[in-house]
Amino acid sequence: MTGPRHRAAPDHTHPDDVPVEAALAALADPVRLTLVRELAGCADWARSCGSFDVPVGKAALSHHFSVLRAAGLVEQRDEGPRRVNRLRRTEFDTRFPGLLALVLREDGTDR
Repeated sequence: MTGPRHRAAPDHTHPDDVPVEAALAALADPVRLTLVRELAGCADWARSCGSFDVPVGKAALSHHFSVLRAAGLVEQRDEGPRRVNRLRRTEFDTRFPGLLALVLREDGTDR
């Protein structure tokens, strides 16, 4: 008999190691933009992966979070059976000043 199964901790890329093209590509997808916008509106570690209302299945959602981690936008950790998220706003803003503020604007203007 084997012990309890544990999933591997997710890999995270620090925003300092992300080229601007990768950051822009991650933010260009409508599902990922929805995830980032929803995370921006809540406290760190308050949202589990399954709590987002997006039109994709579990595997696709996992892929979207992987892209966001690789772009330095999201950090994840496991809390019991849940994987919770935080937007790496401070670190990302240091690397790409103003970019996140622009994409978080609902109206799409730059004012």
